[in-house]
Amino acid sequence: AMTESRTVEVARDHPSFAGHFPGDPLWPGVLLLAEALEAIAASPGLAAAVGDAPRLAVAKFLSPVRPGTRLCIEVEAAAAGIDFRIVDADDPARLCAEGRFARATVSRP
Repeated sequence: AMTESRTVEVARDHPSFAGHFPGDPLWPGVLLLAEALEAIAASPGLAAAVGDAPRLAVAKFLSPVRPGTRLCIEVEAAAAGIDFRIVDADDPARLCAEGRFARATVSRP
């Protein structure tokens, strides 16, 4: 199966932390999804598998991501789309998020 992984560091001063949440900064789930999509887009084969309008089929947010966390994003071709796993790069047993993007089913006139 086609698999890609990349490591990203969550900036300690990312603007999203200011409002999410004051005194208890938490990386928003939508930004985790964006990182997974970036990893998919970086691989032409995986990007082609979901097309240019991928649909989020499943997402589970399992562990909070704090400022300065290094994340390892793993994406893998699966029968129903592209599976993703996001783990703490410094503690790989800590799964932060997982899910699947599927090819968008768009009916054209």
